[in-house]
Amino acid sequence: MDRAAFAIGLTERLRAHGVRVDLDAAATLSRALAVAPPSGLDGLYWTLRVCLVRRRCDLAAFDSVFAAVFGDGVPEDESTAPLAAPRSRADGSPDPAPGPEQEGTVGAGLPWVTLPPASGGPQESAPSTTLPELLPSELEALARAPFDQLSETETAQLGTWLERLGPRLPRRRVRRRAAGRSGHGVALRPTLARARRTGWEPLELVRTRPMTRPRRVVVLCDVSGSMRAQASAYVHLMRAFALAVETEAFAFGTRLTRLTPLLREGTAEAAVARATGAVDDRFSGTRIAANLRTLLASRHGVAVRGAVVVVASDGWDGDTPEAMTAAMERLRRRAHRVVWANPRAAAPGFEPTVSGMAAALPFCHALLPAHTFAALKDVVEAVARESSLSRSGGRQAGGGVVPEGDVDS
Repeated sequence: MDRAAFAIGLTERLRAHGVRVDLDAAATLSRALAVAPPSGLDGLYWTLRVCLVRRRCDLAAFDSVFAAVFGDGVPEDESTAPLAAPRSRADGSPDPAPGPEQEGTVGAGLPWVTLPPASGGPQESAPSTTLPELLPSELEALARAPFDQLSETETAQLGTWLERLGPRLPRRRVRRRAAGRSGHGVALRPTLARARRTGWEPLELVRTRPMTRPRRVVVLCDVSGSMRAQASAYVHLMRAFALAVETEAFAFGTRLTRLTPLLREGTAEAAVARATGAVDDRFSGTRIAANLRTLLASRHGVAVRGAVVVVASDGWDGDTPEAMTAAMERLRRRAHRVVWANPRAAAPGFEPTVSGMAAALPFCHALLPAHTFAALKDVVEAVARESSLSRSGGRQAGGGVVPEGDVDS
């Protein structure tokens, strides 16, 4: 038979049944069949499985296709089927039933030696709640897919990937100073303490250097009706910031909802479920200017002072452009930097002509696309790149200069 035609036909059939087969899997299978031709159905099964299957979650679909092509029926579900495929002899007759010493052994039918499980005795298989692991290439492909093309499982997987990035967020200088070997100032008390050993002659000067601490991040995510496809992904973005640095997270539609205490506890799935349940006005209207005024006037408005503010919204606002201009001007004067993440900004020929976005843009340091998880990764990295996004001297807005945020605030 033509090995190449067989490999291509089988890989196409597997892909049609949902198995994610690599692009070079057909060539690998063709070479494997040429190097080690299988002598029976069992050898063919393991050759195909090793060459074509990369994820454990695809085993059930692979077994179904294998049984339909080479057998008489569809094999049982993977949760009840043994780990190894049913073995057969070279003449086609099935192997005898396993003996008592083989029953209950994990991987008894594998063509290689498998160590026994650490815990003795049979155990009932509980339904797994962990997400299947994805290869880096699969994560890279999914991260570039739009949010509306992702399933809930894929969104949760990419949200976990976003949380594991561990971004190095910007730091700010504080008034305290630390003693060290290098610096511009002199620490008087440590210098005099060391001078006691040299007859009160300060032969060794202890220098001081300024201390820094991570800068706070405030994230405001739009969960209105026009942001339905992005709402779940943006909750993962807020959780990624909350796990990396001191963060205040808010969701807004027609009113503002604080989500900070709900995002730091438990798993990503539980945190997203709690945050989703806490927002009562999701998928409704949008009042960006009113929610910004509410935040700045509330007790949480002090968190904005000297912080990096990330606004994730498409810019559609039910308030007037004048109200947006006034709210953004107050926000810009209090915050250190404002980064706006817009899912529409990635469209070809995009221009911020929407009234709300056009009114807010003069007060933003950066306008970034946020239509995929790869774009959200760029947003996280842009927040960390403080020097490249800072604008010296402020930005012209309405005939006046908006001053830069105070570095020491």
